[in-house]
Amino acid sequence: MSPSSFLVLLVTFFTSAAAAPLHLTAQPLVAGARRHGHLLKSKTFLSPPISLRPGSVSNKWYHDVAFPRGHLALKSFNGELVDARGAPVPLHETYLHHWLVSPYYSSAAAAAAAAAERRRPRPNAGVCLGLLGQFFGLGAETRRTATRVPDPYGVEIGDPAAPPDGGYVERWSLNVHAIDTRGAADKLGCAECRCDLYNVTVNEAGYAGGAQCCYDQARCRVEEGFADGEPRVLFLRYTVMWVDWSDAAVVPVRIYILDVTDTALLDGKSEPDCKVEYTVEECSAENRARNECVDVKVTKEVLPRGGDIVYAVGHQHAGGTGTSLHGEDGRLLCWSMPTYGDGEEAGNEAGYVVGMSTCYPSPGGAARVRDGEALTVVSNYTGERRRTGVMGHFYLLVADEQEQQPQQRLALNKQQPSSLCFSFPVSWCIPAWLSF
Repeated sequence: MSPSSFLVLLVTFFTSAAAAPLHLTAQPLVAGARRHGHLLKSKTFLSPPISLRPGSVSNKWYHDVAFPRGHLALKSFNGELVDARGAPVPLHETYLHHWLVSPYYSSAAAAAAAAAERRRPRPNAGVCLGLLGQFFGLGAETRRTATRVPDPYGVEIGDPAAPPDGGYVERWSLNVHAIDTRGAADKLGCAECRCDLYNVTVNEAGYAGGAQCCYDQARCRVEEGFADGEPRVLFLRYTVMWVDWSDAAVVPVRIYILDVTDTALLDGKSEPDCKVEYTVEECSAENRARNECVDVKVTKEVLPRGGDIVYAVGHQHAGGTGTSLHGEDGRLLCWSMPTYGDGEEAGNEAGYVVGMSTCYPSPGGAARVRDGEALTVVSNYTGERRRTGVMGHFYLLVADEQEQQPQQRLALNKQQPSSLCFSFPVSWCIPAWLSF
């Protein structure tokens, strides 16, 4: 079935611009918004320093990180690893397993020593309770994956009425999981967190690889001569774009993250059973002979509250060949395909997933799902060899159904497309994009 409700954006733009300094800019939104004086604001920040030596792993949460303040509508979030000079770091030197950003509520009066006890999480709308609660998050594909929230939608933050009573305020936390693969005995094996390559002391029986083996301060095996390699300091450089909530007629969206490993509905369980990652086994000789060396994983998950899907993107690791999302009647809601690099430079690293295609609604339309509708998630990987710690996630932005009058629908169709923003190799935007 043709994905008539979505545009599939295959982003292949390149730039060789030098690293940009930290900056604050304001750009007009689409033509329709400019008439009302709305400005799209942008600011770039740096994470706390991340020290890595060859083979080492950093997987830390940083709390109360720099972030725009106020009652805002987030329009995009882009991040990438850079060195102390601000130069982008390629994946074959340091593999960015993921970055995650989430808001939380903290007591303004809490002492530093008791700050952790006074934190209250503010997760997204689901579905994987307690595991995939981030508002934004990407991995190796971060430089060439669009994160723009289309107009008139936005991710609402900073609502002064939202924090719980007791002097709580909204703050932001950032998680960066990075693996230094300089001199690694097996770069891709380190990136897949294969347990046999790490100095693992405890892991579950039969667990071949994944985040349990490449935890913070673990170390992947390196070649002779790199064991005592010098550490270097890296940063996650992230750019946030937003509009002021009071300045724009923004339609708020809910964030859902689906996980192909969640088989609770298929197994008749009442609670989600998200495992976040899984192992792809090498295909059999018979399947290889029939040229059917593909691992297909399928599950069903329910959105507790439906609406209009206004943005969707899949998340896969190296070896992924695409992931798709389907409605209960089998209709295709989105398919998201990985882009693989074929060079050495940051953003085009050979053998790595360097981007994922995204799905946006066609002008004047959206993919509508019902409350409680069971959606099907399909994740495809090549089975040419065993791969550990792979993922098959779908990130969705869902708005309440918008019933538009004919003249409003016509006006929306006539709007100019808004900017596409990326972080490859630095944060940049294309003022108007081509509709396919």
